[in-house]
Amino acid sequence: MNLSKKLLEFYVNSSIHVALAVCALVGVTTVELGLEADNVIFCFVFFATISGYNFVKFFGVAKFHYQRLAKWLKMIQIFSFCSFLLLCFYGVQLQVETLVIVGVFAVLTFLYAIPFLKDKTKSLRHVEGVKVYVIALVWMGVTVFLPVIDTGFEMTTNVGIMGIQRFAYVLVLMLPFEIRDLRYDPKGLQTIPQKIGVKKTKQLGLFLLVFIVLLECLKVDLEYSKLIVLGVVALVTVGFVWKAELNQGRYYSAFWVEALPILWLLLLLVF
Repeated sequence: MNLSKKLLEFYVNSSIHVALAVCALVGVTTVELGLEADNVIFCFVFFATISGYNFVKFFGVAKFHYQRLAKWLKMIQIFSFCSFLLLCFYGVQLQVETLVIVGVFAVLTFLYAIPFLKDKTKSLRHVEGVKVYVIALVWMGVTVFLPVIDTGFEMTTNVGIMGIQRFAYVLVLMLPFEIRDLRYDPKGLQTIPQKIGVKKTKQLGLFLLVFIVLLECLKVDLEYSKLIVLGVVALVTVGFVWKAELNQGRYYSAFWVEALPILWLLLLLVF
């Protein structure tokens, strides 16, 4: 395996890519609301995402196979630990009100990974039909309300609309992953494709994206440049959702779909 491929795998597997996607959505909130860009928030969210995602992904593996961990996994563990230290460093610089919100979503992340239901054998991720909604709720809170509260911005109608939009958009981003995992997810998990099928799952994605664009029109002092950017992002996103299949390329969802928030921020900055 050549060096570039190894670096790409580490970049994706260590959750750097998804952390950049989450930071991009924080950037979208900052630009759309005209907030002052706060490097502490961006750094905190970046390292918190890496720590949280790697904790969720590798908790079970590390617990049961610690003595035989692959070299790449050990590297990710070390990287995650360093990210956690940096998370603490930036966390102590946040406002107390912000830390309260962080605490709520940290607990949700913890319960998502740690079994505590049915004699401590099930976590939130194993509860029927709950997984994607927990993820969307956490992403919404971190990318919308965290920067708003930390900067002391007023909870306006636009903020509320943005929260609903962000929740719906993250749900849409999860659909290609749900379709990809259809072959592996236990039937009792009751994921969206398991409940309504792949075709209707894609139609749901289209409906949610139309809903998101329509909600934009309800914002106070609507800026048409931002509406156009959102429309472009929605079109690109629906294309990825519509092309999602059970047999996806390795990086179709894990790289390209997760890159869509970065595209959104770049388009906003350009326009």
